[in-house]
Amino acid sequence: MTQDELKTLVGLAALQYVEANSIVGVGTGSTVNKFIDALATIKDRIAGAVSSSVASTERLQALGIKVFDATQVEELAVYIDGADEIDHAGYMIKGGGAALTREKIVAAQSRKFICIADESKYVATLGNFPLPVEVIPMAALHIARQFAVLGGMATLRLKDGTSLVTDNGQHILDVIGLKITDPLAFESQVNQWPGVVTVGVFAFQKADVCLLGTADGVKTLVF
Repeated sequence: MTQDELKTLVGLAALQYVEANSIVGVGTGSTVNKFIDALATIKDRIAGAVSSSVASTERLQALGIKVFDATQVEELAVYIDGADEIDHAGYMIKGGGAALTREKIVAAQSRKFICIADESKYVATLGNFPLPVEVIPMAALHIARQFAVLGGMATLRLKDGTSLVTDNGQHILDVIGLKITDPLAFESQVNQWPGVVTVGVFAFQKADVCLLGTADGVKTLVF
């Protein structure tokens, strides 16, 4: 089974967590796109969605799903999103699609976080995937130096030869060389650095359930 087929499989499997007449929290990325496509098949049974990115909002609206602003919704029953890495405790690295800050905000509004991923994303220890960190541009160099002290190497993410700008108007550092053995402590530490908007470790907003696409079908991991 191809990676694309696995993404389709978990996207469809996530529909079982969508409550009737609810507003659904929707993440960002190629796996989530499969979920959005699946969600469109039951759009008449939901009130709409809160999206974590401009890209997901556009896809939802193109399929006829109403998108609410996060400020219009007090609480969401469920948030469904992918991960760049997820470990045995449900801690994740996210932000490969540069939407980590809004993803974390929508996750915090939700009672349950359902992660949808293929088995290549399931790891023993976080850190092999470059860690995304959204930063205020003037702080980027200083934050890169702080990661160097921890043994990491941070580089500015580029798009078309220039610094990528997030939906929030900020930049992204991608950090390699880290092994994140205590995700909660790491997230707390980095989030306190001046100029960090959000670090892409999702420990305080970890997954409650992971639907993992495997060659044998979808495995459900509960944390």
